[in-house]
Amino acid sequence: MGKGVAYLVAMIAGIVVVGWIAVSLLHVLLGSLWYLIVGALVVGGGVYLYGKAKKNLAPGTRTQRRIEAAAKTHRMRNRQP
Repeated sequence: MGKGVAYLVAMIAGIVVVGWIAVSLLHVLLGSLWYLIVGALVVGGGVYLYGKAKKNLAPGTRTQRRIEAAAKTHRMRNRQP
């Protein structure tokens, strides 16, 4: 009877230890995955914003034409006779 109880306690302790290791490993993996997702979102957002800013100031865009027109007007007004 004593051996049966000892084996039962050992089996329960083994299941608890294996479960604890599994939960710890899952926590580490999900934590790493979370940081990976957040990092990818930050980098992707930066690339997106850089692309939009570069595209808005590209030659031929409305913003670039306005900048060039303002510079031309400034040069014409400040011309020395």
